[in-house]
Amino acid sequence: MSYKYHEKSIQRSLNFIEEHLTNELQINLLAEHVGYSKFHFQRIFRNIIGKSIAEYIRERRITQSARELITTDQRVIDIAMTYQFNSQESFTRAFKKVYDMTPGNYRKLLRKLVSKGEFNMNTKSNAPYGWIMTGESPFDYETGLDTRIVHSGNNSAYLKSKDTNARSFATLMQQIKSDQYRGERVRFSAFVKSTEVKESAGLWMRVDHSSGEVLAFDNMMNRPIKGTNEWNHFSVVLDIPIKSEVIAFGVLLNGAGHIWIDELGFEIVDENVPVTEQSPTEGLSNEPVNLNFEDNTTAI
Repeated sequence: MSYKYHEKSIQRSLNFIEEHLTNELQINLLAEHVGYSKFHFQRIFRNIIGKSIAEYIRERRITQSARELITTDQRVIDIAMTYQFNSQESFTRAFKKVYDMTPGNYRKLLRKLVSKGEFNMNTKSNAPYGWIMTGESPFDYETGLDTRIVHSGNNSAYLKSKDTNARSFATLMQQIKSDQYRGERVRFSAFVKSTEVKESAGLWMRVDHSSGEVLAFDNMMNRPIKGTNEWNHFSVVLDIPIKSEVIAFGVLLNGAGHIWIDELGFEIVDENVPVTEQSPTEGLSNEPVNLNFEDNTTAI
């Protein structure tokens, strides 16, 4: 089976996990859900996501429990049980490994910061450090850090339209020199969550020559993110030509909507991971058609 087939299967499993984070999740049932054997599913999951299924589920539960601590008045023990921890002690140990403090201290500190207005709660409109926001009409969009909706850790980045009828686009992006990646195959990946994306959203990566010539490009327009979706994993993969100078990458929001990105990856991969580059001839006919305009067939 192809890498793209496996990636779609893993995406289905991630959707299932998001829907059942508070339920018992057995690996064999997850494997059955996507039609794999338990062994094969674990291997494919680690290859694509970069961590084991158990690690992934534990991290998502810890992240969501941290959100519950600062947004609800539930007891710590109740939150621990909700997210399938056997005891408050086991929950505390797991929580401290991620946040370097107990759940109780985390709740006190974060709530204190929020009450003083010192803790960002999705109100900043400036780009996160190292990133820039640009696009056709960037003033119609806003970006920043979100501490409430995250996939892992303390922050995610968001990009959203200010108007529900927005028809332009914006991107949160970086540019780097291609020196250390020349001749390699690179995968840019991220977890993405979306709300009411009317047109499309997705990751993108572009490789340029010093002259400005585009050497490789993919913006997921042949597999766009649309509508409202829970956290899922996406990637673009490109070969970096020897003559390249610049690699640009980021996340794109076309039209109205709201997206979050978290746990981004930028790594060299081997040839077993296929490129996702969009061919310049994709969708083109082999021969000219309707040169006399007499064919009234409706375009699809």
